[in-house]
Amino acid sequence: MPTIYEWKGKNPKGRKIKGEMTAESTEQVKQSLLRRKIVPGKIKKKPKDLFENIKFLQPKVKEKDVIIFSRQFSTMIDAGLPLLQCLDILQSQQENPTFKKNLKQIKESVETGETFADALKKFPKVFNELFTNMVAAGEAGGILDTILKRLSAYMEKMAKLKRQVKGAMIYPIITIIVAIVVVAIILVFVIPVFAEMFSDFGAALPGPTLLVMALSDFAIGNIIYIISGIFAAVFFIKRVYANKKGRIFMDGMFLKLPVIGILIRKVSVAKFTRTTSTMLSSGVSILEVLDIVAKTSGNKIVEFAIQDVRAGISEGRSMADPLLESGVFPSMVCSMIAVGESTGALDTMMEKIADFYDDEVDQAVKNLTDMIEPFMLVFLGVVVGGLVISMYLPIFSMAGAIQ
Repeated sequence: MPTIYEWKGKNPKGRKIKGEMTAESTEQVKQSLLRRKIVPGKIKKKPKDLFENIKFLQPKVKEKDVIIFSRQFSTMIDAGLPLLQCLDILQSQQENPTFKKNLKQIKESVETGETFADALKKFPKVFNELFTNMVAAGEAGGILDTILKRLSAYMEKMAKLKRQVKGAMIYPIITIIVAIVVVAIILVFVIPVFAEMFSDFGAALPGPTLLVMALSDFAIGNIIYIISGIFAAVFFIKRVYANKKGRIFMDGMFLKLPVIGILIRKVSVAKFTRTTSTMLSSGVSILEVLDIVAKTSGNKIVEFAIQDVRAGISEGRSMADPLLESGVFPSMVCSMIAVGESTGALDTMMEKIADFYDDEVDQAVKNLTDMIEPFMLVFLGVVVGGLVISMYLPIFSMAGAIQ
């Protein structure tokens, strides 16, 4: 019965390497390593994972894992290695146990006669439609190594775009959370101590101090309802976003926001043009490209606009006119796409637009960060500083009376 073995050895350059291999015996592992010009060292059976059948305890396959897999795969195919040998090597060297299991099943499917693309389609959470369709085009055209290089380059740029947007949103979210926690601690734990001290003064307290003390009493008396209300609000927003009509409303509202809306539009344009360029240059048909791009747009308004473009093209129209009519894509982008269509170099023009909008996203993220930073500082100063000053006002008054 085949068993998974862990091995260590040295490559032809004398560098220490390690990996895993499914084989009948240690001798079979040794012979396989020698055929790959690896000097075998320690070989042992891999210990069983007690949690391998509990799905939620298994690590997820990250985008980075797929990018590295694509890059290494393209290099091996380009070097002339057979497909099955590439899968065997990549599976044995894979550190993520979930991805390792996926690659093993993909290899077994290819061994039974399935195409590589069909084997990948069995794992839609790891390899999306864009990936599998491009691989299918690469297999059909005999340019799988080129397709995998394009895919890894595309995913790297998309990952960078995602990091930029996430980076812009992390700062304000963390600041707001910290502010809420600080205010909650002051209201629930600090102000009651001051209130007890002020009750012995016997003098009238300033208006701001009375207001803060009333807020503290309200927070302490209704803390369960406040926490429940926060959870209910989060749950309600998630439910609205999960509903089709609610998602359309929310996505439309996001696009209309002053600075965030501009950023979302630019990210949508960059993603649309980059994906379209990559797929068209790989030989995927324009209608199939637009169908996949619409599904992966991430915004319902943008998705509907791309679907309208697809419907227009199927009726014989150009791509640029429906894009302009949608009102989502800037006129400059539509004009450049029209030029690309007329010259027969749509994929090249899309790539140029994507490069331009990558820089535009950089600038939009910087503008958003520059706008948020002073706002957050003022917010923290007014809220936290206001609470502290309100509680010290009676002490200042008492000090003045003593003088």
